[in-house]
Amino acid sequence: MAGVSLKCGDCGALLKSVEEAQEHAELTSHSNFSESTEAVLNLVCTTCGKPCRSKTEKDLHTKRTGHTEFVDKTSEAAKPISLEVPKAPMEVDEPVNASSSSQSEEMVVPEVSQSILEELEGMGFPKARAIRALHYSGNAGLETAVNWIVEHENDADIDEMPMVPANTKFEAPKPSLTPEEMKRKAQELKERARKKKEEEEKRTEREKEKERIRIGKELLEAKRIEDDNERKRVIALRKAEKEEEKRAREKIRQKLEEDKAERRRKLGLPAEDPATAKPSAPVVEEKKSSLPVRPATKAEQMRECLRTLKQTHKDDDAKVKRAFQTLLTYIGNVAKSPNEEKFRKIRVTNQSFQDRVGSLKGGVEFLELCGFEIIEGGEFLFLQRDKVEMAVLNSAGSELNSAINNPFFGVL
Repeated sequence: MAGVSLKCGDCGALLKSVEEAQEHAELTSHSNFSESTEAVLNLVCTTCGKPCRSKTEKDLHTKRTGHTEFVDKTSEAAKPISLEVPKAPMEVDEPVNASSSSQSEEMVVPEVSQSILEELEGMGFPKARAIRALHYSGNAGLETAVNWIVEHENDADIDEMPMVPANTKFEAPKPSLTPEEMKRKAQELKERARKKKEEEEKRTEREKEKERIRIGKELLEAKRIEDDNERKRVIALRKAEKEEEKRAREKIRQKLEEDKAERRRKLGLPAEDPATAKPSAPVVEEKKSSLPVRPATKAEQMRECLRTLKQTHKDDDAKVKRAFQTLLTYIGNVAKSPNEEKFRKIRVTNQSFQDRVGSLKGGVEFLELCGFEIIEGGEFLFLQRDKVEMAVLNSAGSELNSAINNPFFGVL
């Protein structure tokens, strides 16, 4: 098969003609060339039409532009290579000079459109880069040259002046854009760049929003787990407290039984039979009820009201404690300012009063023992000024303080 390319023995580059080999030799100082049957690749981008002569060049083009579709036209462009160097025209009668015929063809700077060249230089591009861009883009126009510069800005020889054979025919460039068209084109390019930037910012913002949502969900889940653990810990603590309270009550009961048995032993009485009734209790109660001291009798009745209130709502310690505190506030206000009617009058239908005291068994009875009376068809509890007894109020305050501070109040 005839050779279709020249291969550089120093770097392995494939060249389509002797002129390309000469140009390659001038640029790289390589001189070892041989004829090859391997054709120079001609991969044409289906998007922009740019030809790529190697897979590396194709990959770089894809990386810069994002174009991935190429058509292999290597077989169409391949043709037998001519190893003859073009000879300069000579007179017929003049003898052929062997030394001059073997010399390389003269290389010159390619002709390009001066108007577009000036525009590129006005945009800040070096002259060599601008000429190279115009030459390799076929003098197609300003935009095409700029695109070529952008695509090849990383080439090692981007700022080297291109050289072509002296007899290369200059192709007239397409008409340059008018200033108005250039301004419009520049505006379109700016608008495309702005839209692309906005899309990128929106995409970034969406990613950030997704990340924020993910982190928020993780924080909520962590908070839920923490709350569950705290709730379990509180339940376990309350259970342990109830068990401890139960054990304490049992110890107190046993201690009372032991003390009672010890007293009976010292008095020489037989041990008490649990199955028999206790006749002494009514006698003791009868003696207590016969005591002439009125405050002591009311104190016992007040204590019984408070004990009934706690035992009725023994499963809700917070409600019981709040009721005791509210009663203590009522009694304390009257004791401090007995002349203030607003402290001696309580609206029974008030929702706050009902929630704290009125709806609890023993709450209203306790206030009645302190001297309050129901008036106006059950609308108010009222303590008349002449019925305010400081001894009764002090006794009520003492009973309430004992009920609040004694953890075993109402247990036994």
